[in-house]
Amino acid sequence: MKSSIFRLLFGLPFLAMSTPTDAKPKLGTATFAGGCFWCMVPPYENLPGVVTVLAGYTDGKGDSANYQNYIGRDFTEGVQVTFDPTKVTYEKLVEVFWQSIDPTDPNGQFADRGPGYRAAVFYHDKDQKKIAEKSKTDLDKSGKFTKPILTPILPYKNFFAAEEYHQGYHKKNPTHYQMYKAGSGRKGFLESLWGKKAH
Repeated sequence: MKSSIFRLLFGLPFLAMSTPTDAKPKLGTATFAGGCFWCMVPPYENLPGVVTVLAGYTDGKGDSANYQNYIGRDFTEGVQVTFDPTKVTYEKLVEVFWQSIDPTDPNGQFADRGPGYRAAVFYHDKDQKKIAEKSKTDLDKSGKFTKPILTPILPYKNFFAAEEYHQGYHKKNPTHYQMYKAGSGRKGFLESLWGKKAH
């Protein structure tokens, strides 16, 4: 206060302390697999704080993957979410994940069977691991499912974006997407379990 008065009295310019308004927040990355990646993009894309959602291939062998070769190389279809942790928490992302899959099925998701459609959470650091494991334990104890929660919590290995025609498939081919989601059993299962919270 004295410094400000001195500057005003003696005609010196007053320099107010300010913080940069253009500083960008550090973004986080989350990776999930929940069966068909077409169905895992919509739950995240309109979530406040989510910046981008990419469909792709994750947790496999090699330095690339595509739709023709990912099966048989341990890859599974998944999504990678870039998010602003000041607007959405990793806890919330994991919660949305559970509400988008059948976590009691270790061999695929709904009509899609085999390791290329297995569900998993891939953590990027120790904090994500701790949060995901606690969330899984809490869900198991909640009694929401009569079977045990079998979805693994695994260290992140890699992720390769899928071809452009797979990105935002639900918008590019809405009729086929809705038919697939209903026909695969995903839509009915999730709605019967979660109601309005279903993704």
